[in-house]
Amino acid sequence: MKSLKKLSIIGALVFLLYSFTSFVQEEWIVPEKYEKMQNPTDKVDKENFAIGKSLYNKHCKSCHGKQGYGDGTKADEVEGDLGDFSTAEFQAQSDGALFYKTTEGRDDMPEYTKKMPDDEDRWLVVNYIRTLAE
Repeated sequence: MKSLKKLSIIGALVFLLYSFTSFVQEEWIVPEKYEKMQNPTDKVDKENFAIGKSLYNKHCKSCHGKQGYGDGTKADEVEGDLGDFSTAEFQAQSDGALFYKTTEGRDDMPEYTKKMPDDEDRWLVVNYIRTLAE
């Protein structure tokens, strides 16, 4: 009887710990190759800006929101932190890191090599995300 009680307590503790860790998102490690990657696109070109905004609205806005606050129409369906693109902390990431995260994805964030197979398109989205800074 004592061993059943101990097993029940251990089981409950394991369940609680597992439940807690599912709310805490692990740090997103970006390979050094991407951290140092330079953005090859013209960041101030108006046509590039329009393309980046259009791609963001098509592929990103539903989760990340119009202003990048993580408050899009599908945000409640996503587990984990969607980030707030307007914060200094978010904007401190390198362009290469943002490109990597957009390209590879993780968890509920899909990878975008199929939806946006052209690397330049993903770079233009990175450029647009930069305009969402406060």
